[in-house]
Amino acid sequence: MRDFRKIQVWQKSHDLTLRLYKITSTFPKEELYGLTSQIRRASASIPSNIAEGCGRDTQTELARFVHIAAGSASELDYHLLLSHDLGYINKETYQELENSISEIKRMLHGFEKPVSSNSKRSNI
Repeated sequence: MRDFRKIQVWQKSHDLTLRLYKITSTFPKEELYGLTSQIRRASASIPSNIAEGCGRDTQTELARFVHIAAGSASELDYHLLLSHDLGYINKETYQELENSISEIKRMLHGFEKPVSSNSKRSNI
């Protein structure tokens, strides 16, 4: 079992989630159960899945949850593009968020790769 709070990609994704909660609070009220909810859910899913994977007993399970977190990051990437295209996020803020998501996706891939290969070795 690992302490997820010490994992850098968890820290970055948690910080992004906090930022997105603030940003989405400015979205139109009619988006509360639509895009606002989807962005918050997808962003919170990234650090949540990392945390859940760290609480599991095997490397295989950890790799699976990191993989799910990466999927949530891609989903979030689209929701933010849509928010930008709808005019809810300005270009500068969107670019900053896009950079953060790209970094998190790279970090997740980098984290998943050795965890996944370690789990394959332990199953041999």
